[in-house]
Amino acid sequence: MRRFVAHSARRRNNFTTCVLRYCTLPLRLWSSTSTSKPCYISGSVASGGSASAPPLTLDTINPKVLKCEYAVLGETFILAQRLQQELKENPGSHPFNELLYCNIGNPHSLGQQPITFFREVLALCDHPALLDRAETRGYFSADAVERALQILNQIPERATGAYSHTQGIKGLRDTIASGIEARDGYPADPNDIFLIDGASPAVHIIIQLLLRSEEDGILCPIPQYPLYSGSIALHGGSLVPYYLDEETEWGLEISELKNQLETAKSKGITVRALVVINPGNPTGQVLAESNQREIVDFCKNEGLVLIADEVYQENVYVPDKKFHSFKKVSQSMKYGMEDIPLVSLQSISKGYYGECGRRGGYMEVTGFCSEIREQIYKVASLDTCSNISGQILASLVMNPPKVGDDSYESFSSEKEAILSSLARRAKTLEDALNSLEGVTCNRAEGAMYLFPRIELPKKAIEAAKAVNTAPDAFYARCLLNATGIVVIPGCGFGQVPGQWHFRCTILPQEDKIPIVVSRLTEFHKAFMDEFRN
Repeated sequence: MRRFVAHSARRRNNFTTCVLRYCTLPLRLWSSTSTSKPCYISGSVASGGSASAPPLTLDTINPKVLKCEYAVLGETFILAQRLQQELKENPGSHPFNELLYCNIGNPHSLGQQPITFFREVLALCDHPALLDRAETRGYFSADAVERALQILNQIPERATGAYSHTQGIKGLRDTIASGIEARDGYPADPNDIFLIDGASPAVHIIIQLLLRSEEDGILCPIPQYPLYSGSIALHGGSLVPYYLDEETEWGLEISELKNQLETAKSKGITVRALVVINPGNPTGQVLAESNQREIVDFCKNEGLVLIADEVYQENVYVPDKKFHSFKKVSQSMKYGMEDIPLVSLQSISKGYYGECGRRGGYMEVTGFCSEIREQIYKVASLDTCSNISGQILASLVMNPPKVGDDSYESFSSEKEAILSSLARRAKTLEDALNSLEGVTCNRAEGAMYLFPRIELPKKAIEAAKAVNTAPDAFYARCLLNATGIVVIPGCGFGQVPGQWHFRCTILPQEDKIPIVVSRLTEFHKAFMDEFRN
């Protein structure tokens, strides 16, 4: 493998030759990158001479774990990490000098800077002794100092390293409820709010609550964020797919929901809930309010829990679309708080803040009876509480500086700079993708991703089959090995059978986007020429 890599590196200025050699790797080399299971060309695994079986094997662990998959940090990402290490240990060993990570919504890892006000408040809360020093007010904005004092006064003994209430610090939940009211124009109850370590734990809690066996199902969009398919598999239920319509900008059709619901019923599956991701991941669409009204009515009529994944609510890039929370929409339809069982998810990992590693967010739970709420609380309490830094950041996201505050101008400038740059990056990548042979890409109305469709030549599909991998995974692997660009194949998100896609984030910094476009364009031409029928 290293001889092959070195040979390719020596010829890296002949880009086309390098691409083709990477695309025609022998099977044994492809197999060596797989971590999902042992892969052998012939023969069997040596026994090692052990007289007794190991305590755990793939045959003896929970089979639900084997069914659970998460493509975002799967084989392509693992290969990328290996290449990153090889570049560090042996510069020049690959036909690129850096990897360009377009695989995951992790903004700070790609150079996005944190919001100054948020970090000032967090620093003061983490080290309250700073507030007792006279020089502190020379280093921190006045409203950051004031906000930190306000938050610390809501925490017993100012102990930010202590456990909190399972649902989160009450004063922070009050702040978030006020932020929801300001956003939607309808009341919010802090007792409905659970502060969590990002949105993912909330998904696990609710799916665990809903699924009793494989005869229970949850309607999920296809393509979908694989947290949902993985969680459903892990908790022993059935994913009931509904397909978004790529021809209508990834539209969500009520007729498709009804058809899939009836199909599930015919198989003996009781559908318990509907997942809607708005703005969409990986598809980037933003739902129209009229469509959301149809979805609310559908859930009401069919007796379904509505799981509203709204973590990209700040990420809307087109003037003809606007984010509306499902809670706001249902309230505007004159449904009462108890009429629609609704779980609304928000996270500090996305938006313009991108604080993924801080692990914070909330779920707002409405429309459930007290007995069910007690069970949700019980399951949440198994984790005791979410981390305090994440709780603080969640409160800041929902209550940022206002007009007249000392930090307002700098905050507004930072926020606008990030969101406008993301919009430009999305448009540049969209145009570049649509210029490639056999590639079509809908616009990114929101979120952080593009999900282009690629028409692969028959020879490429056959080459993928020869190495026992999906055609779009084959394309993504070749792209990574030849250019250092990391994308996630569409097979990891679900897609119409016989179609192929990949998910590409818009998160590399703006000065890196031309490099992504250039490398991708050269690679794609060479790939298509090699495998042209």
